[in-house]
Amino acid sequence: MKERLNSMKIGTFGVVTKVCGERKVCRRLYDMGITPGVEIYLRKKAPLGDPIEITIRGYELTLRKKEAENIEIETERS
Repeated sequence: MKERLNSMKIGTFGVVTKVCGERKVCRRLYDMGITPGVEIYLRKKAPLGDPIEITIRGYELTLRKKEAENIEIETERS
């Protein structure tokens, strides 16, 4: 099921399918290692949903909700 990173549930895994947004934003996300095909695990969300903490490529990364909206994820629902 496709969704945006900011709408994922805590404790779920997903695979990045697409990085959208302005060129500057995309470049910044790519530089952080968020590229199509990479697996992401959503570790935590702040009480109001901003920021979120993910595990990607073996390290923890914190993103703003606005940045997470630009990342399309493929998840499996059971």
